[in-house]
Amino acid sequence: MRSDFNVVDVEFEEFLKYLKPDDSIEIYTDGSCLGNPGPGGWAGIFIFRNKRASISGFEKMTTNNRMELIAAVEAIRALPTSIAITLYTDSTYVKNGITQWITTWIKNNWKSAAGRPVKNQDLWKELASVVEGRTINWVWIKGHSDCTNNNNADFVARSAIVASYMQD
Repeated sequence: MRSDFNVVDVEFEEFLKYLKPDDSIEIYTDGSCLGNPGPGGWAGIFIFRNKRASISGFEKMTTNNRMELIAAVEAIRALPTSIAITLYTDSTYVKNGITQWITTWIKNNWKSAAGRPVKNQDLWKELASVVEGRTINWVWIKGHSDCTNNNNADFVARSAIVASYMQD
């Protein structure tokens, strides 16, 4: 994980201009919910060299796990496929799901080990699709700890929820 020393925040569109094919970046993702279910927000914080940018969004009624998944899907989708990614998530659900469980789910026609349909199947299928052909290193980090960029992702996700109320 990078230090925040001398990192400059830029708009996401400007951030993309700095990337070249075969570059490698870090992404910190997070999802948040006020109530579970309830209004939710998601965020992706992108780090490349000394530049940082973010994307975010919200849903009016959702769950925390859905927001965690959407954060990963949207962050990965936002980048060219040639970019190598180290994706940090504080969700063991997302990390274990994509690195361990998904192969079995697909083999079992999207059924869990208990034989029930996999929860959030629509988003798992979407995540499986966006990671295809990419180089991604999935890293779990403890949420709400001393990781500045994870805390920033949490703040941006929560801010997306607040912003959604201001738009109504």
